[in-house]
Amino acid sequence: MREITYRQAINEALHEEMERDESVFILGESVCREQWDTHRGLVQRFGRARIRDTAISEAAIVGAAVGAALAGYRPIADIMFSDFLFCAADETLNQAATHRFSNGGKTKVPMVIKTAIGGYSSSGPMHSQCPEGFLWHRPGLRIALPSAPYDAKGLLKTAIRDNNPVVFLFHKLLLDVRGEVPEDEYVVPLGSADIKREGADVTVVATSYMVRMALDVANQLTRYGVSTEVVDVRTLEPLDLDTIVESVDKTGRVVVVDEDVSRCGVTAEIALRIMEAVSRPLLAPVKRVAAADLPIPAGHLERRVLPKPQDIADAIGTLMNIDGRLVVEGFSEKPGFSVG
Repeated sequence: MREITYRQAINEALHEEMERDESVFILGESVCREQWDTHRGLVQRFGRARIRDTAISEAAIVGAAVGAALAGYRPIADIMFSDFLFCAADETLNQAATHRFSNGGKTKVPMVIKTAIGGYSSSGPMHSQCPEGFLWHRPGLRIALPSAPYDAKGLLKTAIRDNNPVVFLFHKLLLDVRGEVPEDEYVVPLGSADIKREGADVTVVATSYMVRMALDVANQLTRYGVSTEVVDVRTLEPLDLDTIVESVDKTGRVVVVDEDVSRCGVTAEIALRIMEAVSRPLLAPVKRVAAADLPIPAGHLERRVLPKPQDIADAIGTLMNIDGRLVVEGFSEKPGFSVG
């Protein structure tokens, strides 16, 4: 087993799937210029007929992908920042998501929308969002949010082969994270959550970059004698509720963590589904950690809005009814902080 970065894992998945299936191609803004360094070597290997630069029009990129998918191709529509996926809302929500259903299942829309999510880079409100809750609200879309290189490669390969539209959300701060990835062929099925860390006292259900934040907090809390289980949902649609509920039934306590806002968001939906499905009463009410219900500020003010490691530790401490604060490190309180 070798170690590679998250971005290399995405790149390998693209190379392998384009090699395997000639109907796979990529279109989007600056895709020939090794965007996010996930497209390295693709244009040299497969040419500009299959790596196609487009104008700066998200509506055109996703709309063209929908048409190509209906024509028998497997397009990957690359949107540089997920914030601008809202510019292609009609093509994504009214066309890609519904086409199969409005045609009685006689058509397939095998396409992937690949796009970067996440803040913590002081990039302001239009380059820092996590729109997974907005997308999850619309039936017909499958949604993947890998937190590790292994998952990024396996889920992207599965997404490309799926006959439904899949939104593949990769976090910008995960691109340089390293992890073990097999050299042999493998895929990760959609709808399969993963227990990234086993524990006995409290379950943390998390998405994307929040998984790594939760793991760091869980490791630090061992000095307080707190045993934390971390469940990575990996995909929102389909959602592996069975694995989540099994963990919560074991620990009796749960914190749900997502980088988007809490209002009408992922944390709200998962929390309610847990409450509806658990087999025994919880030892404490569900706690949620998410961004404040505000646009994401630029610069150092960002740290006041987005979830922090201490927020997760505080939620766990409340559930455990522990006197005093469970102090964890990870963020500086000074302007210009860096993510730990």
